[in-house]
Amino acid sequence: MASGHDHDKATSFLSVPFGLLLWLFLDLRSGVCGGLAFAVGGHWLSPDLDTQSKALKRWGWLRRIWWPYRKFIRHRSLISHGPLIGTAIRLIYLITTATLIVLSLQPLGITKPLIIFQDCIKIIQIYKQPTIAVLLGLEASAWLHLIQDGDPLPTEWDRKRHH
Repeated sequence: MASGHDHDKATSFLSVPFGLLLWLFLDLRSGVCGGLAFAVGGHWLSPDLDTQSKALKRWGWLRRIWWPYRKFIRHRSLISHGPLIGTAIRLIYLITTATLIVLSLQPLGITKPLIIFQDCIKIIQIYKQPTIAVLLGLEASAWLHLIQDGDPLPTEWDRKRHH
């Protein structure tokens, strides 16, 4: 299993080539978005958010939002380290948490949740390729993490495979 430092080095090193690859196959905007998403995925949305990791510490005081995730998700489980599902769960968790925060601020007159939601949907519809590039970047950084850990299959898959 790689150290947090090794994960960070590989993420930083490969985010630019990943972005260039997306630029080659899609377009410049998608390449930039995908490369940045690769870096964000590796540094802030790591499969190791369920531990006291460097990724968790980067959230600063906002790391508290990950407490329920950490409490209920076992490290190297299908939910935290599963290909596709791990990234999807972390994104759904983050979007749900952000939505709850936005909704809790509404009575204070600070946010207008429906407008924010509608704006996000419009942005995704207008920028389909960059949105796909972002999702690819997030997932690719998770795969890099899993490969560096020495086995792209989560621990519970490995146990089932050997029994």
